[in-house]
Amino acid sequence: MRLAVAQIISSADPAANLELIRDYATQAKAAGAELVVFPEAAMRAFGNSLTDVAEPLDGPWAENVRALSKELDIAIVAGMFTPGKDGRVRNTLLVTGPGVDTSYDKVHLFDAFGFQESRTVDPGTSPVTFEINGTVFGLATCYDVRFPALFTANARAGARVNIVCASWGAGEGKAEQWDLLVRARALDSTTFVVACGQGDPETIGAGPAGTAPTGIGHSAVITPLGSAVAALGGKPELAVVDIDPSIVDEVRTKLPVLANAHQF
Repeated sequence: MRLAVAQIISSADPAANLELIRDYATQAKAAGAELVVFPEAAMRAFGNSLTDVAEPLDGPWAENVRALSKELDIAIVAGMFTPGKDGRVRNTLLVTGPGVDTSYDKVHLFDAFGFQESRTVDPGTSPVTFEINGTVFGLATCYDVRFPALFTANARAGARVNIVCASWGAGEGKAEQWDLLVRARALDSTTFVVACGQGDPETIGAGPAGTAPTGIGHSAVITPLGSAVAALGGKPELAVVDIDPSIVDEVRTKLPVLANAHQF
């Protein structure tokens, strides 16, 4: 399977971000990808109001992504915001493409490192998987990467690939933690991990947006044995990668951590 990781830097403007998605998805299709993954908050960057752009999954922003997916005949995963409870929003991954239309609401909210996502975001409640051409994918968003149980739950539901979309906050040791975590989750679940983060705004002269997490880049595609087949820097970039999901069965024969796990 050929897939693409679109490490973009989204702005406050949802319409401009749609054009960015169009640009990168068009490049991904031209390169032969079946799936292109965009980061968390692709609809609007953190550090801006979320409530005034949140819309249902059948709203105009999502419908534009669906129309693009249909036009290009490519599956798209992109982070957006949907209405939640009590005036909050949900941090949602939209998945659309040939034969697939689903979404995942971020379960683990980023109440850490001085940021409190739960003030404005209503958490999701359950894992989500989807299938493209016989391969099952699991979904996760940013802070979720620190919680192995979500990744193993996706694997037990049939996932051979786990997708992590992020807007990873900068800070001391954060790049090293990201690298460690995406590799560890691949090993925990014996899945490929496709980790797509927002690019680093400082690489385009924008700088960090206050205390809100923006991005550091370092998107990666990790094998089930924890090695990187793609690893990006901080700048906006499209990576196109070929993976063979069938090797997951071979890895799980050699390293049966899912089968050997005890429930405590």
